[in-house]
Amino acid sequence: MIVKARRSFIESPVAEADRASLTVEAIRSLDRASAKGILHRNNVARRKARLMRQLVKVAGTAAKAPAGRKAAAAPAPPAKKGKK
Repeated sequence: MIVKARRSFIESPVAEADRASLTVEAIRSLDRASAKGILHRNNVARRKARLMRQLVKVAGTAAKAPAGRKAAAAPAPPAKKGKK
């Protein structure tokens, strides 16, 4: 399942809905493997994060912002005050 999802990101043009459904299937199979003790939960979390990162990257290239526009920088969080 994971290999199918990764191939859909890289290879032939696949509909966005199909990519998302393949990714969901892969995540479900990873969760099942973790629940049964086949894979460690941290290993599963890492694999899921990599899949999602690839999905976002592919989706981001399809809906790119026009050149020359930059996103506004996020404001810095307020400084924490220490104990006196």
